[in-house]
Amino acid sequence: MAPRFALYAAPHAKDPLHDFAARWLGWDPETGAAAPAEPAAGLPADRISELTADPRQYGFHGTLKPPFYLAEGTDEVQLIMALERFAAARKPLRVPLKMAALGSFLALRPSETIPALDQLAADCVRDFDRFRAPPSEQELARRRAAGLSERQEQYLQHWGYPYVLDEFRMHFTLTGRIRDDAERQAVLDHLTEQTAPLIRRDVALDELCLFVQNQPGANFRIAGRYKFGG
Repeated sequence: MAPRFALYAAPHAKDPLHDFAARWLGWDPETGAAAPAEPAAGLPADRISELTADPRQYGFHGTLKPPFYLAEGTDEVQLIMALERFAAARKPLRVPLKMAALGSFLALRPSETIPALDQLAADCVRDFDRFRAPPSEQELARRRAAGLSERQEQYLQHWGYPYVLDEFRMHFTLTGRIRDDAERQAVLDHLTEQTAPLIRRDVALDELCLFVQNQPGANFRIAGRYKFGG
């Protein structure tokens, strides 16, 4: 199978937030190192492993261009060259974060609206769409199963993903769905305490990260970091 690519925002490899997220999720997309889950929030290690299974596969990140297979007539070299040009023309951002529940899952998300961040994501969606192969019918059905608005359905058909442009909400996912309210609150309290010292300062967003999944079911790895401003 061909690899799948994604354009993500991620903390610097030496940022303590990167280290925390790698330990919490049990996967470091920078090094490819896995780590066993540990008990937390009054829950046993195997439950923490279950709650982090979905985000573990993707690595700690904020989505800018969702995962895609390369379109016919494009290749990874062309994609990297476009990434280098794109990043060189961008300006670094600083993003204040807070822990939050988004529906039934938990994530770090911006604590205020940042128009430049929304514009960056929209530009990634548009500028790199020529590299995106159309989604399969299976992928479309999976997206629709969540229940989409009319606008989200239009975006799914046009961009291959429903949560883009004005539907975009930057977030750095730390759990899958936690349906039990008490359990979700316990994990939220734990993550709020653990991340508080790590997000006291705004997080630097000054590079675009290329993530790659080399085969179906594999965890995503960071294949390249492209500094803004060259």
